[in-house]
Amino acid sequence: MVQPSSPPRPLVGLLLAAVIGWLALGPAATPVRAQLPHLMTPKADLVVVYKARRLLQLKRHGLVLRSYRVALGFAPVGHKRMEGDGRTPEGVYQLDWRNPNSQFHRSIHVSYPGREDVGPAARWGLSPGGLIMVHGLPNKAGRTDRLGHPVRDWTNGCIAVTNDEIEEIWQMVDDGTTIIIYP
Repeated sequence: MVQPSSPPRPLVGLLLAAVIGWLALGPAATPVRAQLPHLMTPKADLVVVYKARRLLQLKRHGLVLRSYRVALGFAPVGHKRMEGDGRTPEGVYQLDWRNPNSQFHRSIHVSYPGREDVGPAARWGLSPGGLIMVHGLPNKAGRTDRLGHPVRDWTNGCIAVTNDEIEEIWQMVDDGTTIIIYP
């Protein structure tokens, strides 16, 4: 019977010295390790908005990664029916494109209106509206003080968070992510 041989002592010593040297230099000493926090930013696979609770959650595999207080359209109760009604839509949509240079501090588009939204509006001879976004605060200086964000609903139907929050959402949500907006 052949006995497995153990690695030569010099090889074990060399490996041990390499590990100790790496630990002594610190994790940021290597470029790959320095990038890990950026690479490890979790990506959400679902965004959920609970309008009644004024809450937006980023989720991955059913687990909540982050939660944010939001402001909604100025007349938030009920599903959006037409352009200008001040309501935030309800339903299942996609976050399908983004605008880094919007009139708000970054914005991510919600794919409203869907086919199920266009039909009723067309029957009434109305436009269902559009350009519903998840966005930060307005770029106009001074205006944010009177918004009362997020206590007061102030958008035209969009979902608003703070500028720091939209920066985080921007990093954690890819185009094509599903957003579910509940009443």
